[in-house]
Amino acid sequence: LRDRILDAVGTGAAALSLVGSSFIVLCYLLFRELRKFSFKLVFYLAVSDMFCSLFTILGDPSNAFYCFAHDYSAHFFCVASFLWTTTIAFTLHRTVVKHKTDVEEFGSIFHLYVWGTSLATTVLRSIGSEYGPGSWCWIQQGSMAKVLHLITFYLPLWVAILYNGFTYYEVNRMLNNATRMAAGISDRSNQSDIRADRKAFNRWGYYPLILIGSWAFATINRLYDFTNPGHKIFWLSFLDVGFAGLMGLFNSIAYGLNSSVRRAISERIDTFPERIKRSLPTLSRLRSQENELTSL
Repeated sequence: LRDRILDAVGTGAAALSLVGSSFIVLCYLLFRELRKFSFKLVFYLAVSDMFCSLFTILGDPSNAFYCFAHDYSAHFFCVASFLWTTTIAFTLHRTVVKHKTDVEEFGSIFHLYVWGTSLATTVLRSIGSEYGPGSWCWIQQGSMAKVLHLITFYLPLWVAILYNGFTYYEVNRMLNNATRMAAGISDRSNQSDIRADRKAFNRWGYYPLILIGSWAFATINRLYDFTNPGHKIFWLSFLDVGFAGLMGLFNSIAYGLNSSVRRAISERIDTFPERIKRSLPTLSRLRSQENELTSL
């Protein structure tokens, strides 16, 4: 019964993430005005989340093939997801702190870094893995397999969290110093630019917390399983599969549902017949909201 509950929770959370990330992918494909470099990174993040959620849903412990597809494909795209957040953090840091405008030149490097690292960690994780009927696809037998899981997934995950946290700390410190300097010399134009950067940062600064919130319980659960094999805590497993499965939804809300997207939707709605627009009064007012996703 507990396994069925955990399976239902994981599938339900992954389904919500699949819907959220698919919505961001659809918006990017439909609205040309969103295809700036900064939102391209959000698009690739959403694609990774979409496939991570999809393969999580496809997992079937009773079938070796679907177990294989679940474990390796979900691992590949989930790793890619949190690696894309580091490219967004790098872009923000290079633009706001270093005042560089060459971030688009890093596009190819970002792809090589994200997809290459994801593939390498997936191949390494395959060492010592055994598949067959069982309760959960992603629980591997033997200490070697568990160590490899920690090294190939949770180690890069927490390195990404620390990097993102350090990056946003640097951006926050720079904006605080610039604010004090602008206030000291009463430079109104500079204050206006800093306020714009601050507004963008206030939204983007929550992103390291998304990774922590999504994977903290999973990390604790894996460490507990490593030190106490065969002893599971139901409530910890419940929080593990629930919050980890919702990562795509959290990312789609934080990264994707900004007023650039809302404005693009409202502009498309303006082309609808009047009788349809009257049935969507809330969405028709979205154009008046200020753009939060600044062009990097």
